Amino acid sequence: MARAGLPRIDKHFDRRVQRIQKRHRKLASGYVQTVGPDGLIIVKPRRRIRFPWKGIVMVLLAFFAFKGFLHAELGDAIYAQRVAKLESGTAIERAGAWVMQADPLTQWISAQVRPYMR
Repeated sequence: MARAGLPRIDKHFDRRVQRIQKRHRKLASGYVQTVGPDGLIIVKPRRRIRFPWKGIVMVLLAFFAFKGFLHAELGDAIYAQRVAKLESGTAIERAGAWVMQADPLTQWISAQVRPYMR
């Protein structure tokens, strides 16, 4: 129930205005016009290819979490032994050893997770 003197806010109207403003922002960066089968001119925003920063960050976070959990489960000594074993292998194994080495972030995640394991 609206109070006297104050306008009632219509959520549907606000959502529609937001959609229209979003579409206008997209159209401002470029658009393509096509004619439909009924003769109506249709204006669509030009698609831009954006770099997937969010996806890359999520993959990196998942990778470091995996390394941290693995480090916590195996312990410092065994983890170091397995990385050393990779270092003496083929070029791909050496690259894997370089990626899997225990960096400060991996050790920090391991320290945070270790009390909750076992």
